[in-house]
Amino acid sequence: MSQDPEFVGQTEGITPVAPPQWRRLDGVMGIFWEARGARGANGYYLSNHPRISLFFNDVSSIRISNDPGAARQPGRPMARVLYIPAGMPMWTRFTADHAFSHLDIHLHRDRLLKMLVPALGRSAALEVLARPVETAETRVIDTLAGLLLDEIRAPSRHPLHAETLVAGMVTGLLDLGNAEPDRAGAQLTKRQMRKLVACFRAGGGHGLSVSDMSRAVGLSESWFSHLFKNTTGTTPLQWQLRQRVELAQGLLSGSGLSVADVAGRLGFSDQAHLTKVFRHVTGETPAAWRRTHDAARPALDRPRGPV
Repeated sequence: MSQDPEFVGQTEGITPVAPPQWRRLDGVMGIFWEARGARGANGYYLSNHPRISLFFNDVSSIRISNDPGAARQPGRPMARVLYIPAGMPMWTRFTADHAFSHLDIHLHRDRLLKMLVPALGRSAALEVLARPVETAETRVIDTLAGLLLDEIRAPSRHPLHAETLVAGMVTGLLDLGNAEPDRAGAQLTKRQMRKLVACFRAGGGHGLSVSDMSRAVGLSESWFSHLFKNTTGTTPLQWQLRQRVELAQGLLSGSGLSVADVAGRLGFSDQAHLTKVFRHVTGETPAAWRRTHDAARPALDRPRGPV
C-alpha cells in the first residue's frame, strides 16, 4: 500500500476496496485510501519523512503501537488524526472487522522546515517536527482535509491552493507552542552573542545580512532582530559597524597598513567610506585616531609604514 519509495507499508489482512487516489505537490504527496481490515489484521509503517494520517470514520477497533517490543500487544486506541515524525515506526492491529477511509499526507522534511523556520527558528522547528501528535479534536482539520481531498480527486485550482490547505493542517496539528513568544525583556544568550562575533570575525569584517545572523543562532529574522536590539541596544547593522571599526582600529594600531589598505581588507568600498563610518562611531578620522594612538605608545612599539 505504498506509492513512495521512502515509505514502507507492510500489511496483512487489509484489503483496498478501491484504487488509491493521489496527488503530488511541492514537497507533499497526498494519498486517499479506502480499505477493509479483518479482525486480527495488522500493519507496519515507516517513513523517511514526516506524515499526517487522518481517518474519516471511527477507528475505535484499531490499536496502535510505536514500540517494537509491543508490536503484537494490544497497544493504545488509534486516534483519528496523527502526525508521525520521520523515522518513527508504527504498528497497527484490528480487534474487529472494520471498513475505513483515510488520507495520508507525506511531507518532505525540508518543505516543512521552509514553512516553520521563519516563524520559529531552525532549532525550535526541528524540535516541533520530532514530536508526534495524536488527537481526536478534528473539526478544523476535518474541514481542511475534506477540501484537500477534493483537490486530490479532481484538481480544480492552482496547486498552491492545495499546498496552502496542507500548510493549514500542519500548523493546526503540530505542537507549535505559544502563539506569540514573551517578548518583554527577552535577550540573546551569551553563547549566541559569542557565536555572532565569531561568525562576523570569520568573515574578515565583511558585512553579514540579518538573515545570515539569525540563521547562525537558529532564530527567525523578526524574533532575532527583536532580541538583538534588547541585548545590544542597537540594530544588527549598527552593531556590525562598531565591530568593523574595532577591527579597523586593531589594524591601524598593529600594522603599517595605510588607511586605504585597511578599508580594502575590511570590505569598505574605499578609504572615504571607512573614514565616514569611523568618524561616525568614534568622532574622529582613522588618520587622526592613529596619530593620537601612536603618540601615546612608546616609540619602539610603533609600526613602520605609510599613514
